[in-house]
Amino acid sequence: MGIQWILFIGVAVLSWLVQSRLQNKAKKYSAIPTGSGMTGRDVALKMLHDNGIYDVSVTHTPGHLTDHYNPVNKTVNLSETVYNSDSIMAAAVAAHECGHAVQHARAYAPLKLRSGLVPVVSFASNIMTWVLLAGVLLLNVFPGLLLLGIILFAMTTLFSFITLPVEINASQRALAWLGTTGIVSSYNHAKAEDALRAAAYTYVVVALGSLATLVYYVMIFMGRRE
Repeated sequence: MGIQWILFIGVAVLSWLVQSRLQNKAKKYSAIPTGSGMTGRDVALKMLHDNGIYDVSVTHTPGHLTDHYNPVNKTVNLSETVYNSDSIMAAAVAAHECGHAVQHARAYAPLKLRSGLVPVVSFASNIMTWVLLAGVLLLNVFPGLLLLGIILFAMTTLFSFITLPVEINASQRALAWLGTTGIVSSYNHAKAEDALRAAAYTYVVVALGSLATLVYYVMIFMGRRE
């Protein structure tokens, strides 16, 4: 078995394990109330206001684990189960997404870099699959096409790794704030930290998976010379 297949299988298994763990943590902590009675929406608004942010709105979005902060229209978008829930998971997720809003307001450098790369990565993502496919098929005729695909894919890989400090920092901001508000007790604070850590691992796996795929295409390109 080639090293590229070992990488793929290893990352696939790791991804399944991490996703399964996140789902279990989300289910577990979604059933435990914070005790404060504050919903995800309440938590989000309070964190924003505590940080002097009043130009960001909080809304709900369909789906499960679809929560995100949109810096373009300055909205914290919470999935409906988080928006209306007073659980530990809801508080942790809402505070995490507001952590991104705080990053935006404070001009956090990694977030600015990631935001600046979005148009480039979006363009690369739209065409790289076809470029890579054509590059593999025409490797012996036009090897430069595969090289172009590798460059495009490398941009998305870089984006995945830049995302890591952004997500970790947002969780750190969320946990620091939750620890000072009394929204969750010291006992439940550890559970909120556990939930956010499980979510962070998914970004690590995505980055590693992207790197493994990049290595795979590089090996194909280099192998043409053998």
